[in-house]
Amino acid sequence: MATYLISYDLVGPNRDYEAVKDHIRSTYGTRAKPLESVWLVKTDKSAAEIRDALKEHVDSNDKILVVALAKGWGTKNIAKVTADWMRKHI
Repeated sequence: MATYLISYDLVGPNRDYEAVKDHIRSTYGTRAKPLESVWLVKTDKSAAEIRDALKEHVDSNDKILVVALAKGWGTKNIAKVTADWMRKHI
């Protein structure tokens, strides 16, 4: 399994953040949400598969970024529960 960072900018016209959040929550059991539009997920899926599934929940002009993570990261003012998740899964 790999750990991915998912980030998105919903630029409209619908900006349905709940649809994106609901998809991520229901699809990835192992996940964390360190920032407003950023998720960390652990999955066997590829970055392209994650992106393609997210495209079903956003408008055509919205932006999605999916990046596989490797060891090494830093944070500031991130919730302890999220930092603990990162220590365990990255």
